Amino acid sequence: MPAPTPVSLIARGVSLTRADRTVLRDVDLVVTERSRLAVVGPNGIGKSTLLAVLAGELDPDAGSVRRTPPTARVGLVRQQLDRTMGPTVRDLLAQRTGVAAAQATFDDATATLAADEAGAADRYDDALAAWLASGAADLDARIGVVADELGLDPVVLDRSPADLSGGEAGRVGLAAVLLSRFDVVLLDEPTNDLDQDGLARLERWLADTPAGVVLVSHDRRFLERTVGAVLELDEHDHTATVFEGGWEAFVTERATARHHAEERHGAYVAERDRLAARARRQREWATKGLGRAKKRPSDGDKIRRAMNIAQTEKLAGKAKATERAIERLEAVDKPWEGWELRFAIAAAERSGSVVGRLEGAIVRRGDFALGPVDLDLAWAERVALAGPNGSGKTTLIGALLGRVPLAAGSAHLGPGVVVGELDQRRHGLDRPDVDVARAFQDASGLTTAEVRSVLAKFGLDAEAIGRPAASLSPGERTRAQLALFQARGVNLLVLDEPTNHLDLPAIEQLEQALASYTGTLVLVSHDRRFCEAVAVDRTVDLGAGDLGAG
Repeated sequence: MPAPTPVSLIARGVSLTRADRTVLRDVDLVVTERSRLAVVGPNGIGKSTLLAVLAGELDPDAGSVRRTPPTARVGLVRQQLDRTMGPTVRDLLAQRTGVAAAQATFDDATATLAADEAGAADRYDDALAAWLASGAADLDARIGVVADELGLDPVVLDRSPADLSGGEAGRVGLAAVLLSRFDVVLLDEPTNDLDQDGLARLERWLADTPAGVVLVSHDRRFLERTVGAVLELDEHDHTATVFEGGWEAFVTERATARHHAEERHGAYVAERDRLAARARRQREWATKGLGRAKKRPSDGDKIRRAMNIAQTEKLAGKAKATERAIERLEAVDKPWEGWELRFAIAAAERSGSVVGRLEGAIVRRGDFALGPVDLDLAWAERVALAGPNGSGKTTLIGALLGRVPLAAGSAHLGPGVVVGELDQRRHGLDRPDVDVARAFQDASGLTTAEVRSVLAKFGLDAEAIGRPAASLSPGERTRAQLALFQARGVNLLVLDEPTNHLDLPAIEQLEQALASYTGTLVLVSHDRRFCEAVAVDRTVDLGAGDLGAG
């Protein structure tokens, strides 16, 4: 029996334009079995578009994407759930793993075979092979096992995806990855909404799966631990560069390449300026010498006068030669610097020593109960809330801020507290009746011109802020709320998964802004590198029952 053909996915010269805007230009990449390739670049650069092209969901304007063998199964698994996919979570998982599509093809082939159509037998054989490869035969059994491992109640599997909580949606998204049987898996932001257990499971899956994997993520610690190569999309020319050797090698090599590019540009500018200065001096000397030579010498020496004129002409010739040397210099462009988010979080006046307090607080929501909770939050303290998804971190925040009613106990915010909250779903500026600009103006008290100026600094143009906040991408909504913190000033900053939907430069800018923020901070984040950078004073672990007053 012949050995199976090695699986590969090869893109050559892929280019794509949308609405006269270049998204991808001449992109090449190769994915083989056990490849672990990260795709990075600023938000909006085209990372998700590239995955869609590789999956065959979008056709490029130029170039090609070739699968070897042609029957190789390539699947795009997005972490952001489409809550309209299927009436139940089981149906959603069947669709996201490719089983539903394989089942539909198999059913059609079976009907064709029953009708005795020409070529039906070959079509049936191919469909059966694809059905078996998709894992359709035992999907239901595997769903039960994975759901149990992830702590998903079996009842959830038969509910509508629209009814999932944030934590449940994150675990369902992870389940789709763990259940997939693709030859090449394309993962779009797989770490969003995953707790530490979910991240560990995803990392183990990546270590074990024989599939080739291309992933988009901004979680630096996750990338350090999982990828063997990095493809960077250039914000300026939309081309791609592949760096081999893993995440740390990419960071080092990119910095080195940037340094060398700056050195080459600096050397070019210095040599160009040196030659230009010499040519200018030679021109000046020639001009002055010619003027003196044309004056009649006091001794009437015509021979000396002719020699002076000849010398000035020689200087003029040298100036022309220098100018030609400048033209022969190989121009080196200055390394392009893209837009960067640069901001600070404005602090309102200091509140009292006790910023917030929960005493014997109990919250009940259906079958879920949190508490009793005793928690004191002091001025300028930095507190991280930890625990697995579903442990009640977001609920605790809502109780502390008075947004979630208590079944027992009390909640109190101190006098003078000005809250700035980045909620997990980024609903802070959501008002269906007005656009982002008006909602921002009402919340900040700025003039129309000031609103446009501030939001533009956060990468939000006139078209974006002229729409309701709900129509913006998650990344755009995150930047709009960060802009509000700068414009308004807060002294209690509450950040629930702040790095979700931010690109790497924006995450680093947020870290710098928090370093200079002097108010009180409550943080929920599963981004391990980000948590280290923020340097919290205290961690309250809901999973460990750590709910004392501290």
